[in-house]
Amino acid sequence: MASQEQIPASLPDTQNADGILTQSQETSSQQPTLITWGRLCPVRAFLRTLDMMKDTGYTVGRSPTCDIHLTANEIGTKYLNVISKVHFRIYRECISNSNEIVVYLEDLSHNGTYVDHCLVGHGKHVVIGNNSEIALAKCHFLLYVFVSTNTNETACALPLQLKSRYTVGRKLGAGAYGEVRLLFVKDGSKQFAVKIIQKNYFSVGNGNIFNNPVNVQNEVEILRKLKHPNVIHLEDIHDTPDVMYIILELMKGGELFDRIKNNGRLSEPCAKRIFYQVVLAVHYLHKQGITHRDLKLENILLKDNSDYPLVKVSDFGLSKFVDTQTMMKTFCGTPMYVAPEILKTCGRSSYTNQVDVWSLGVILYICLSGRVPFSNNRSLEEQIIRGLYEFRPAHFQNVSQDAIRLNKSMMTVDPRKRLTVPYILLHPWLRDMNMRREVDRLISANNIVEMENDENVPPAENVHIYKRPRFI
Repeated sequence: MASQEQIPASLPDTQNADGILTQSQETSSQQPTLITWGRLCPVRAFLRTLDMMKDTGYTVGRSPTCDIHLTANEIGTKYLNVISKVHFRIYRECISNSNEIVVYLEDLSHNGTYVDHCLVGHGKHVVIGNNSEIALAKCHFLLYVFVSTNTNETACALPLQLKSRYTVGRKLGAGAYGEVRLLFVKDGSKQFAVKIIQKNYFSVGNGNIFNNPVNVQNEVEILRKLKHPNVIHLEDIHDTPDVMYIILELMKGGELFDRIKNNGRLSEPCAKRIFYQVVLAVHYLHKQGITHRDLKLENILLKDNSDYPLVKVSDFGLSKFVDTQTMMKTFCGTPMYVAPEILKTCGRSSYTNQVDVWSLGVILYICLSGRVPFSNNRSLEEQIIRGLYEFRPAHFQNVSQDAIRLNKSMMTVDPRKRLTVPYILLHPWLRDMNMRREVDRLISANNIVEMENDENVPPAENVHIYKRPRFI
């Protein structure tokens, strides 16, 4: 932080604010032109606007040395007396272990600085974002609004309940439902990802297919209790009539889809490590009674950009709110990962969690070959329903027969003959003790909660005590 300038000793001390400020003050707003990285915009007459260009910070208070020098001419004598000589400072800084530049407000006052109606506290700082409201001495004594010129922030406004705790950042991704953005805790201590789902994408007729608020809250509590090292942690869900905000842990490596798109197919050892983690996650979700229904490369997230990253499955929460028919009608793009039994009846008939196994097969096929399993020569729907795909030697010449056999067992049209998730984990291709130990070490290195032991998913060290099962 930049050191404060010398404050003249002749200024009187700050008076206590109790009993002086009332909630009768009227405010007026201005619509400034955005320039540089930020602007302090006054909401009361006679206060001046401050354009922010330097990173070292800007101060506001009674001292003439402040960048905004408050006097009785702007706010009156009785209100001026409760303002500190240097009341607060705004500055930019890079968050530790991150390349993200954020804007902080530091409270230097005796009577307090409030950001979005929350007291910052003397000597403390909070992250502020576009349209953060700044009040002095009392939460209702609003003087300024911070306006960010960062288009990543100005494009998205959080509801008040979230705005009091978080500041939104740049866009991380987008899809048919809406977008994903970086999210900062106000004190800058943590970063999350927020999935912003526009509910109008899931409307049928005059109604919305999302559950009512009571049911949504019940599902939220279930999802928040899910704990697995390969399942994305759900921090919170905030539901509004038009938008649902799903707050998730941040995965800095991005989507598996982008890694394959940019680098081509994965090596077989890399594909095995990643796929093993994905299957562990799906097995856990199935044990909790959750069928994912939208497994795809875009929903497999990487912890970092290393060659062998920790992997987590995301978007399992959305399947709790949206039925299959609606997903098929509303999700954009081709149904590349949709199981044959869903396509045969357009999602109207019952199905089992075996639909996830088909999707896992498509994912493994793409990881090993860098290609999708279906061609452009005929209808995609027909190819999936009839299981018309093949393992071309040109694309699988360096892939083991164990991997190909596992892939075929998952991409079996009849769900009753399709390999189940527990048996996938016991398949010879994944009974690689060295690989499992490496994954265990990876999980431990990332300080993730230990996986549950299960009779169908033995620890890597004990795999050898299990007899090889007869595959369905």
